[in-house]
Amino acid sequence: MKKDDPAWNSIDEVTARFAIEGRLLEKQPYGNGHINDTFLLRYETQEGGEKKYILQRMNHTIFRNPRQLMENIVNVTEYLREKILAQGGDAERETLYVVRTKNGAPYETDSSGNYWRVFLFIEGTLCLEQVESEKDFYDSGAAFGKFQRMLAGYHAEDLHETIPRFHHTPSRFADFKKAVEEDRMGRTALAAKEIAFAMEREKEVSVLTDLLQKGELPLRVTHNDTKLNNILFDAKTKKALCIIDLDTVMPGLSLYDFGDAIRFGASTGAEDERDLDKVELDLALFEAFARGFLKGCGGSLTNKEVEMLPMGAKLMTFECGIRFLADFLEGDVYYKIHREHHNLDRARTQFKLVADMEKKWERMEEIIEKTKKESGSYEV
Repeated sequence: MKKDDPAWNSIDEVTARFAIEGRLLEKQPYGNGHINDTFLLRYETQEGGEKKYILQRMNHTIFRNPRQLMENIVNVTEYLREKILAQGGDAERETLYVVRTKNGAPYETDSSGNYWRVFLFIEGTLCLEQVESEKDFYDSGAAFGKFQRMLAGYHAEDLHETIPRFHHTPSRFADFKKAVEEDRMGRTALAAKEIAFAMEREKEVSVLTDLLQKGELPLRVTHNDTKLNNILFDAKTKKALCIIDLDTVMPGLSLYDFGDAIRFGASTGAEDERDLDKVELDLALFEAFARGFLKGCGGSLTNKEVEMLPMGAKLMTFECGIRFLADFLEGDVYYKIHREHHNLDRARTQFKLVADMEKKWERMEEIIEKTKKESGSYEV
């Protein structure tokens, strides 16, 4: 948000309604998120010290029910807080803390109808934008695995779906087929090869949802955006500390979180890489994340979940590819583009990664089996 945005002037209006003690010294844009508008607030406390907060204007175009979204975040973070305290941890650093309004609400609205929330700023942390080493990816796997373990006892069905059917691959495939049939922009000829690639794999799109319906996979609390930059690392120890960006926390499958992390972090190419020869699955990174994830989960997954981890990686990559492709066919209405055919390029990288996974499938399964044995937490 630029400072000439009308909402900039709403900051003083809304912050005055939150239960923040002290005097506002500074407000400034913060981070590089693409969904919400984020600001860092610096306050002088009554004792003469300083305290920082994160203020966000929620994007209610994407998240159409901010009340339900914040209800999810409050319930999950309070549950985590109890778990962390019971284990002797630091609840103000190891999970997000929602600052309430003076009326006790977890969010506030301004006179223009925008929705705002405040989190306590977690000091002494850093965020990594990309995987720099196998250790980074192992640590992120352990962090997201721990997130699964800590929430294993939470009743996922009590959460709202902040984006309905977000990772429901059969629904995403139906949307893709509709985009092909309608061909609003006359682009199907440009993407004929990619459309054929997707259609050839239609039988696989319901593998995970079918297992869920049969009761062979459990419904869990899932993060649904398991990128490395959604973890705060301790600046001194470099250890993973806190999972952030909980807007998409909702009921799902653990395989969604595992798969999306692999899709983003274990690819050797950028998400929109044009040279497909640069795109493949890095098996060393795949193994590093799997080791960390199973370590973090600490035996909380079922054997069937562990067995299906490679399918989670493949389907989340495939799903992302058909979403990019559908958006290209519909005229680039969802994902922002920065060049002609950008979404088609993105779809091609995802499909190349899927194809490479298929070539390395036996090795992926072997890695998971070996990692499961090494963890000592699952039946072999």
